[in-house]
Amino acid sequence: MTFINKENQHTQSVTFPIFKGNIWVNVTTDALFAGKIITAFNLPGAFTPTCSSNHLPRYNKLFPIFKKYGIDDILCISVNDNNTFVMNTWKADQKAKNSTFIPDGNGDFTRGMGMAVSKNDLSFSKRSWRYSMLVKNCIIEKMFIEANELSEPLKVSDADTMLNY
Repeated sequence: MTFINKENQHTQSVTFPIFKGNIWVNVTTDALFAGKIITAFNLPGAFTPTCSSNHLPRYNKLFPIFKKYGIDDILCISVNDNNTFVMNTWKADQKAKNSTFIPDGNGDFTRGMGMAVSKNDLSFSKRSWRYSMLVKNCIIEKMFIEANELSEPLKVSDADTMLNY
């Protein structure tokens, strides 16, 4: 599968239904990206080995350094079943207070970014390919897209690569 780099393009415009506290809140991509500098990383699934042991923890740990470079927020975006509930539980489990979790339950954002992949072989259905991006005021400045490998690659979408950029 070939993934298209969307640098210098506007992020996809979608609305994410998120369960916060005891109510549903609709959060738009404009609310997340407009007027801000955002680092976002997208991953295949909460509670999965690479995502839980390395991808998320490193971004969360390095947030104070990202902040020094002008990053307003770090977004962790994932497609999961029962997404908002899974993402909320995963955030608590990971003690990831420095990252904002965005549930892309229907995969609308992921499909719009051209990053939806079939993970049927793992009984995951459609998920996001692993990538990261730097977004300034809704425009994607830089994308780091993992190579299409059979394994769970984490070579370029990691926090250290983004921080070095």
